[in-house]
Amino acid sequence: MTRIYLIGYMGAGKTTLGKRMANVMNLGFIDLDKFIEGKYHMTVPEIFAEHGESGFRTIEQTVLREVSDIENVVISTGGGAPCFNDNMQLMNDTGLTVYIKASPDELASRLRASKTIRPIVASKSDEELVPFISEHLSKREEYYNLAKISFYTEHLVSKDDIYITVDKMVEEIKKWSNDL
Repeated sequence: MTRIYLIGYMGAGKTTLGKRMANVMNLGFIDLDKFIEGKYHMTVPEIFAEHGESGFRTIEQTVLREVSDIENVVISTGGGAPCFNDNMQLMNDTGLTVYIKASPDELASRLRASKTIRPIVASKSDEELVPFISEHLSKREEYYNLAKISFYTEHLVSKDDIYITVDKMVEEIKKWSNDL
């Protein structure tokens, strides 16, 4: 049985790396936010708008518990998932947690270039984005740093870089898991 949770701030590359990792390791892949959207037939921004952040976090916890029973899978979580409702404990108890790290400057650059509107940064100007991410990340790192493995993905810009990073991640994960 293999269950790998990818955690980290929005824009860190969890989904991109997770899809590639799942492919390389012949595992299934779940993007937790997409799973929630499919189950509730609403986008994450719509859920935030209708239920607020606390309502979304309750939904997120319920769905995380559900997917924590799925085997042979890489699960890319939302940036806040590890920080609420003892979710980090659940993930550490049921699988291997991997913190995907990037600097606030790099995260801001990726979020600015993203086609996906993230509710938590949607109202931030370019000048406000890096300081906001720095402050927000410093609060979340208390939880992110509970991961069993951490990878720094600064300047992950090309397909070749993704392959190299995934190869390094897979090798490290093999050291941590007897099931591979």
